[in-house]
Amino acid sequence: MTDAFIDIPGVRNFRDAGGVGALRRGVLYRSGSFHTLTEEGARRLKALGLRTVFDLRSPFELDTWPDQRFDLDHETLNLPTLPDNRGDGRYWPEDQAALYPFMAETAGPSLAAVVRRLAAPRSPAAVVHCAVGKDRTGLTIAVLQSLLDATEAEITADFLLSNLGLGLDKGPVPYIDEAGAERLSRPVGAELLASSLAWIHDRHGTIPGYLRHHGATEAELTAVRANLSV
Repeated sequence: MTDAFIDIPGVRNFRDAGGVGALRRGVLYRSGSFHTLTEEGARRLKALGLRTVFDLRSPFELDTWPDQRFDLDHETLNLPTLPDNRGDGRYWPEDQAALYPFMAETAGPSLAAVVRRLAAPRSPAAVVHCAVGKDRTGLTIAVLQSLLDATEAEITADFLLSNLGLGLDKGPVPYIDEAGAERLSRPVGAELLASSLAWIHDRHGTIPGYLRHHGATEAELTAVRANLSV
């Protein structure tokens, strides 16, 4: 599956989310943010037929690291997966193992909005990104791949590619966060995604049930499958 990676200068961890289950290639991509996108990277994105960008970051992250656009004419939807983490009373867990079920709890409205947009005519090609395309993007893509009949093994294998895409295959890597603090970016493991999906199944039974709970309609779920499937 390493052939899923695409070199987009200035964008980390960019790859095709297709080829997993019935999700076809060339319609849904995943990556880190576009805040260091280069002109050459923008040309390559344009060649992919990019129409929609789902930015899962918080408003503060967007203010600190705005995406670069150059001459790209895609639509951008800011759909935060997590609370803003800056005074609204709900802070992200520092512990990675606790973060994943927390994301499942808070991501429902964002995920339903992604489904709603992908159900619309002419939605592909789309990119889902957060800061580095690992955690928030990982859960979002996993949910979409699940809708397209991917197996747990297929979804997990794609999820774990972020370790390779971000140079985390040898262990944690330090970085500076949006507030200027030094932190560690940690590798992802299969158990993390499994904990998010278990939270969804325990409370809503199925992925479609979770999405319907947050406002997605059956017609929209059907349209997403039709728009993205092989």
